[in-house]
Amino acid sequence: MVQKATFDNNNWNISLSLPKVRIRSFIIQFLKLINRLRSHLYGLNLKYSVTVSAMSETNLSEHHSNSNQSMPDSSKDRPKLKILAFHGYRQNGGVFRGKIGSFRKAVAKYAQLTFLSAPHIVLNEDGGGDDDARSWWFNAEDNTFSGKCLGGPAIGFEDTLRLVEKVVSEHGPFDGFMGFSQGACLVGLLAAMQQKGYLPYTFKFAIFASGFRSGSLVHKGFYDEEISLPSLHVYGEGDSIIPKEMSESLINLFIKPVVAEHSGGHYVACSGAIKDAYQDFLHDRYKDLIEHKEANDKRNS
Repeated sequence: MVQKATFDNNNWNISLSLPKVRIRSFIIQFLKLINRLRSHLYGLNLKYSVTVSAMSETNLSEHHSNSNQSMPDSSKDRPKLKILAFHGYRQNGGVFRGKIGSFRKAVAKYAQLTFLSAPHIVLNEDGGGDDDARSWWFNAEDNTFSGKCLGGPAIGFEDTLRLVEKVVSEHGPFDGFMGFSQGACLVGLLAAMQQKGYLPYTFKFAIFASGFRSGSLVHKGFYDEEISLPSLHVYGEGDSIIPKEMSESLINLFIKPVVAEHSGGHYVACSGAIKDAYQDFLHDRYKDLIEHKEANDKRNS
């Protein structure tokens, strides 16, 4: 550490000059501390970021008049599938919601989406922390994440598990989980953990956009069993961030996956056949929901 003293207007000012590498190291350690404090605060019932997307019944009929699926008569009491949505790396719940407007419109007559923000702040290239950029966990010691990283750690993953459990407890139960990129990787891990009986809650289906298996060593054991959960997997043939081979590796874990491939890249596609795939998949899940509700009503009558 080098101290430099300057004299200005009869006041001594002491400034510190630190190498950039040491500054970045200090900031990384500081952000790790902040993330640990955030985890503690979640446990103290402080606020976290959850966005619920719900459209009125009037707007639903306007947005989906061309749907190829039949729906029951409109009713204020008509149930909907509740889906918890997980964003990608360097996004947050609000940003993700804004980016997938077409998807939200396509599924709105079947589902209500809840968007959750990850607990961990992502470090910028200049060493600063951007509160809008979040990560579900990090797989490198410098608090970064790459889907292509193999053999790394899973820093902060336990915090995410606690957060999801808290959100499900307070806003659930949820019928299904939906995720994009790192969020889809997380949903895959949760599906594998549910298959093994490791979760204190359940969900009935999963939707993956640009999904992949985690390469973190601590997650390897979750992938040694086939997953029976109904699932829809959407990925882009031109995705260079998560190549289709990575998505196919995740798909191979599921016993009866529904797969929809598009020609694009790393985004949540929702047009043409892909839109139909979402609606067909959720239509089947919706039928299950209605049948379950009718059976319960009959038993209680």
